Amino acid sequence: MSKAKPSVAARFNQNIKSVQPTGIREFDAQCSSIPNIIKLTIGEPDFNVPDAMKKAAIDAINNNDSHYAPAVGSEKMRVAASHFLKDRYGLDYDPDSEIAITIGASEGIFTAIGGYANPGDVFLIPTPTFPMYMAVAQFFGGKAVELDTSDDGFILTPEKLQAALDKYGDKVKALVLNYPSNPTGVTYTDDQIKALADVLKGTDVLVIADEIYSELVYDGKHTSIAKYIPDQTIVLNGVSKSSAMTGYRIGVMAGPADLVKPAFLAHSLDVTAAADPSMAAAAAGMDTKAGRQATADMREEYKRRRDYLAPALQKLGFGVTKPTGAFYIFAKIPADQNQDDVAFATKLAKEAHVATTPGSFFGAGGKGHLRISYAASMDNIQESVKRITKLLKD
Repeated sequence: MSKAKPSVAARFNQNIKSVQPTGIREFDAQCSSIPNIIKLTIGEPDFNVPDAMKKAAIDAINNNDSHYAPAVGSEKMRVAASHFLKDRYGLDYDPDSEIAITIGASEGIFTAIGGYANPGDVFLIPTPTFPMYMAVAQFFGGKAVELDTSDDGFILTPEKLQAALDKYGDKVKALVLNYPSNPTGVTYTDDQIKALADVLKGTDVLVIADEIYSELVYDGKHTSIAKYIPDQTIVLNGVSKSSAMTGYRIGVMAGPADLVKPAFLAHSLDVTAAADPSMAAAAAGMDTKAGRQATADMREEYKRRRDYLAPALQKLGFGVTKPTGAFYIFAKIPADQNQDDVAFATKLAKEAHVATTPGSFFGAGGKGHLRISYAASMDNIQESVKRITKLLKD
């Protein structure tokens, strides 16, 4: 009797088994097939790339800036990122040894976690949050521990952080902190960040601070946790959200040289370098007057949309924790409606032709919520409210 041929495909990295695919993109794709749909799903700015950034990219192409950059990014881009982090948040990083340019913040997440994860390491992740953090930790053999913040206004409290440190002890490798938050739009005050930093001081716990939405703060000013514990923090930032440059794929990873060395090594193994024209455009976005003004203009428009949409949803019975940053509202489904967020979001899409994202896709604390993106035109936002109103009344 002939022996069955072994399956080559069955020999994949077994850590992948523990990674649950996110439903965000799949649900968005399903909604996209519905005629006349208004999509308030993906975190994609509806603005075009500002002209100053386009010109910088075009100039780079015309000047034949088309060769390999250093793995950590072009000097011009690293200097621009250094100036940006210093001017905006008071963070001092040497562009030669403490900053790397990544392929978007997503690659920064992958390499920052990958540079530190060992099998069994615990990564503390406040939820609801962008599900990539959990998936990447699991991919590298780590354990993603979700800290549900839904009872605390979507803010991780010092008490909850300390309890997790006490429970998991030396197994804790890092806290992955995303703020302003995707999906809640909530951010932290200076006092709240300092309180978390005080808990972590004196420990060997790394903080991976994904601050990609830092330029989209509407009430108050963004404080990086690196301000208080710089020797424990890797900061991730970029231009995708602040300059509407998602397709250019430029992110920034920064931290003390000895701390970021493993992440920089993982980055150099993962990619050769970011594209020169993209870096030229991103440098103009971060470190020119025109670039900074374009971001300020977008921020004001997002704030105008937030100030319309949040109260409109509250009037319809949604529970809304007012977002103070990013461009999302994480809305609790009205009490008299089906609390299954996937079912309710599907109903909105099919019957009201308004696409949102089920909150359960974002981890513990997300059930019964919808993530609603206001990175859409005011006309579409207002029309969406009309459609949702009609559906709920009917």
